[in-house]
Amino acid sequence: MLIAGLATLGPFSIDTYLPAFGGMATAIGATPLQMQQTLSGYLLGFAVLNLFHGALSDSLGRRPIVIAGMAVFAVASVGCALAGSIGALVAFRVMQGMSAGAGMVIGRAVIRDLFEPIPAMRLNAQVTLFFGIAPALAPLVGGWLFVLAGWRSIFWFLAAIGAVLLFAAWRWLPETLPTAARQPLRIGSLLRGYAGLIRSPRFLALVGASSIPFNGMFVYILSAPVFAGEHLRLAPTQFFWLFVATIAGIMIGAQQAGRLAGRVRLRTQVRVGFAVMAGASLANIAIHLVLPPHPAWSIAPVAVYAFGWSLMMPVAMTLVLDLAPERRGMASSVQSSLGSAFNAVVAGLVAPAVMHSPIALALAAAAMLVAGLLCWTWVKSRIAMPDPDPPLSKLPPGAVSG
Repeated sequence: MLIAGLATLGPFSIDTYLPAFGGMATAIGATPLQMQQTLSGYLLGFAVLNLFHGALSDSLGRRPIVIAGMAVFAVASVGCALAGSIGALVAFRVMQGMSAGAGMVIGRAVIRDLFEPIPAMRLNAQVTLFFGIAPALAPLVGGWLFVLAGWRSIFWFLAAIGAVLLFAAWRWLPETLPTAARQPLRIGSLLRGYAGLIRSPRFLALVGASSIPFNGMFVYILSAPVFAGEHLRLAPTQFFWLFVATIAGIMIGAQQAGRLAGRVRLRTQVRVGFAVMAGASLANIAIHLVLPPHPAWSIAPVAVYAFGWSLMMPVAMTLVLDLAPERRGMASSVQSSLGSAFNAVVAGLVAPAVMHSPIALALAAAAMLVAGLLCWTWVKSRIAMPDPDPPLSKLPPGAVSG
């Protein structure tokens, strides 16, 4: 629960204040463009510092980086609550973003430090389940706080969450990286570590296999105002159907991934995930070639696609970390940063180019799947997979005695 809370802080604090955008702009005399900078600044800080949280934890230990991150987040949230100008608000939002990702990045490394691959996949699946709840819950909580107590109460609430996670990490988070396993904190050593990961085709392929297909559903979230509003003719108050369906797919897939871990071969679990995404993509294309867009049949393929992605994601994440067992924190950081880079490209280039056509959206999602599938097809035979032991009934005669 602690690791899930740390992992969900980042996405939760992105969306919590969105319902209060208009009220905040009026209160502090900011333009819509300036308010947008509070979001861009957060995402910039989040993306840049994610590259370093894990690497620092490889040298200084997991525990101090998490505790420091939660402390900075709580202080930054208080700063946002007290901000009297748009400049101060942007600055403190950048601080929030710089610190919010520490729990997410390091939490993955902590899980792998503590558990063997199969139990780690089960726990990663549980964290993914909670991770899916945060984006849906955050705007609801923020909207109620804004209506009942004003926009500043949203940031006081985030400060309280940061303080609770700070105390919980100080009280219950063990140091999972032994001193003997830590890497020297030297610029040259860090640069060699980053270069080794970036130059590793297997590492890049595994990151691509997990991160690129995510954008097959993310492009619909980014295009929601046009896809839901113009194509599906939903009122703004009805957009939640798209988000709820997608998040439900993620949560159900994560739950099933946890159940499958240790029961089926890892290749099989990933194969099933890709097969589900492929079926959803083909159905999505076929539907929009022959039928006009409609909520009854246009949202379901996105939800099924999300289910397939979350089914294979815990496996891919564990395999990524196992490629650099001596630098799991750095591997988690680089994976997160590369994933954010893929998301940024889709947000800035792909979504604006395809959002005005349902069939173009469906084809773009299918292209993301194909790219991820190509990465997996290349890398799966080049890595070792800690598959579960086969049932006794499937062992060859004579393999078991006594």
